Amino acid sequence: MSTDTGSDENAPEAAPEPPPAPRRVGKGAEKYSTSYLAEAEVPADAPTRALGRRHVVTSLAGGKLRPRDLMEEVNEPAAGWRAKIVTLFPEAFPGVLGLSLTGKAMTEGLWSIETIDLRPFGLGKHRNVDDTPAGGGAGMVLRADVVAAALDTAAAGTPADRERWPVIFMSPRGKPFTQADARRFAAAEGMTILCGRFEGVDERVLEHYAIEEVSIGDFVLTGGELAAQVILDAIVRLRPGVLGNAESAVEESHSNGLLEHPQYTRPAEWEGRAIPEVLTSGNHKKIAEWRRTMSEALTRERRPDLWEKFGK
Repeated sequence: MSTDTGSDENAPEAAPEPPPAPRRVGKGAEKYSTSYLAEAEVPADAPTRALGRRHVVTSLAGGKLRPRDLMEEVNEPAAGWRAKIVTLFPEAFPGVLGLSLTGKAMTEGLWSIETIDLRPFGLGKHRNVDDTPAGGGAGMVLRADVVAAALDTAAAGTPADRERWPVIFMSPRGKPFTQADARRFAAAEGMTILCGRFEGVDERVLEHYAIEEVSIGDFVLTGGELAAQVILDAIVRLRPGVLGNAESAVEESHSNGLLEHPQYTRPAEWEGRAIPEVLTSGNHKKIAEWRRTMSEALTRERRPDLWEKFGK
């Protein structure tokens, strides 16, 4: 009698496990886990993803990918300003940031993105990254231990000083992002951005890492990836060499506390509307005065909150 217990190569493959059933947590409420979206086995050669001239080289032996494996990465020297993005959807980057001036600047090594996939840090067979809210309620919350492991990986090779390397979480309850914030972040060496999903992140990890919460407006998105791209665009364009004309960043809305003046170009007349005569006069002093007057008028009319701050 044979004692061979090896699998038969010709045997049919086992059917994949079905998604976990929802858990009943209250009257009419059901909880769904996102764990079934992940593969049970994670490729051992799955590296973090770098975009730009900075490359992350991961060399791992066979087996499942573990957070400590990611800490063993060998990083090539980085060039320019760097962004590290902790996200469940690394494929969302660079998105629109890979286009136009920001994309060109990335190609030239003026800045780079490194994405840290949150899923490999998940727990259990299905790499769970979330769980039900303590105290009940709808949705799921990203676990503190999972997010912490990803943040520790992102922190490798970065300064501990938050002025040199800010760490932020995109959140609708965060402090509104401003042009002053864009300048502050652009002056750093780089930054780490945590992109939330579902109902958010366990508060303890935000407190433990002293993470700054930042919002791009009084509305809610399905995740932080789009918001992260918005602020990265605002930041990167302030970096030296990114804009073709550095004066563009000086005359824009919010740069001096006012909204930008109206802009015109050829044709000189369109649909019966002519370019204001002062702009074609060649008198630079009068042009500057007109632009200032229009900026103040627009700010006073459209953003009284900014106008009040400007007058103080």
